[in-house]
Amino acid sequence: MALTLSLEQPGLPGMCPIAAAVERLAHGSDHNERGAVFTRGEVVDFMLDLAGYTADRRLHGLRLLEPSFGSGEFLLAAVERLVASVRSAGSHDADLAGCIRGVELHASTFVRTKARTIERLERAGFDPREARRLADAWLLHGDFLLCDLPGPFDVVVGNPPYVRQELIPAALLAEYRRRYASLYDRADLYVPFIERSLGLLAQGGQFSFICADRWTKNRYGGPLRAMVAKAFHLKAYVDMVDTPAFETDVIAYPAITLIERATPGPTLVAKPPNLTAPALSQLAGVLRNGQPDVAAAVSMVEQAGLGAEPWVLGSSSRRGLLRRLEAEFPTLEEAGCKVGIGVATGADRAFIAPMAELDVEPSRKLPLAMTRDIASGEVRWQGLGVVNPFEDDGRLADLAHYPRLRAHLTRHREAIAGRHVARKNPANWYRTIDRITPALASRPKLLIPDIKGSAHVVFERGELYPHHNLYHVVSDEWDLRALQAVLLSDVARQFVAAYSTTMRGGFLRFQAQYLRRIRLPRWAEVPKGMRQRLASAATALDLAACNAAARELYRLSADEAASLGS
Repeated sequence: MALTLSLEQPGLPGMCPIAAAVERLAHGSDHNERGAVFTRGEVVDFMLDLAGYTADRRLHGLRLLEPSFGSGEFLLAAVERLVASVRSAGSHDADLAGCIRGVELHASTFVRTKARTIERLERAGFDPREARRLADAWLLHGDFLLCDLPGPFDVVVGNPPYVRQELIPAALLAEYRRRYASLYDRADLYVPFIERSLGLLAQGGQFSFICADRWTKNRYGGPLRAMVAKAFHLKAYVDMVDTPAFETDVIAYPAITLIERATPGPTLVAKPPNLTAPALSQLAGVLRNGQPDVAAAVSMVEQAGLGAEPWVLGSSSRRGLLRRLEAEFPTLEEAGCKVGIGVATGADRAFIAPMAELDVEPSRKLPLAMTRDIASGEVRWQGLGVVNPFEDDGRLADLAHYPRLRAHLTRHREAIAGRHVARKNPANWYRTIDRITPALASRPKLLIPDIKGSAHVVFERGELYPHHNLYHVVSDEWDLRALQAVLLSDVARQFVAAYSTTMRGGFLRFQAQYLRRIRLPRWAEVPKGMRQRLASAATALDLAACNAAARELYRLSADEAASLGS
């Protein structure tokens, strides 16, 4: 069974690295490499309803695309609806060959699902030869991002693969990047799937995907958000956080989007739904009507995003507060603070050990702050250190000057030299992934773990160097204790909640890109009494006092304060 692949400059048979990579993924990849996550049947029906692909319509007049049909959840449901529609309309002579296109890369999955499609058609009364003809016309074995696929389509629906870039062969990733502007930064493979699907959409066509919600918020989703904002209407967004939409658990929670190729307009936003068929059917009806509905927990956002900016889809009162604070106050870094992340080594067992057991020159090691050191809300260092291969001026240390460091690194050479960063630059094989700046250890700072339900901001007085899962904030202007109170407050948290993706259990990502979104008054404009009040609240770790002081600092009205909750 030949793969469908469209390359501008294919190599000789067996010598094209792109074709070879696709062939390996098609025939040798496992479940995880393909990023296959299967959607529950109730959710499939909901999304088809949402996209308007319902049996009461003349579906044989439409073209539907499923870009990665896998085991056929969306495909088979669409086939059943198409057949029901034709029979309901009495259009028994209609040729259905052009009504559906489905693409699947994995060879054995393609064969199994094609057989199920034929079986489903035969069971519906189709002649075996006709069932085979339709399946041959509908289903394509190939890479959706590389194959020829004439459009346009009236409906594009599905659940694209979740594949990190690290799992994509280099030659194939380069070809994807050449074709798709949305494959930006560290974007997951589902992002160019959205780009190509939107590109194949007819005027007025409906697109509905269920996929990770990260692209709506983070850096790598910027180009795709700009594309949507420019030429499409984000009609509906259904938050699926903490909703078991898939047959297996996933860490990052998804959202369902309904996008139309049309002039941009307001967006209906639905809270996580009840996953029963009646409830989902009702919700689809509300969203198709295009009007907010309090009883159905559906609100309307006039403008979800501006260009490449992250989408802000929270409650209207919180959006209003967010926009006011963004208009009135500078960002955290504009107000004189700097946000950074701790050191990633790529080989912690070689670089990190109890400080006293690291047999290197004293200047070549630093005491290390780990997440567990600040779990209590205060620093309780448990004695680990990190090997520092950098000089104070940023140059990599000359091992000839540090015989103990050289001996240590040599003992661990296999683990250190095997890292990706070392293979890229063998001459600097012993550098850590992130450059260590020793002066940071002796500087007072705030430490913030990445994933938390609420802000966990800990004052560190200038003795430790942060590990890579800790972000740090330093400032030459703000008093760090006062800043700690602001960052612990619910006012600061709402910035992170607005822009961060939500993880399992409602946890947020307190990453640098979101911390930098926090707005902050300039220190010179903070009254003396407020300065003392903030510092005292932080020192006492009194969150209620932090909230009260921050709300006054930002001049929140009673309604604005109420929008943050108690």
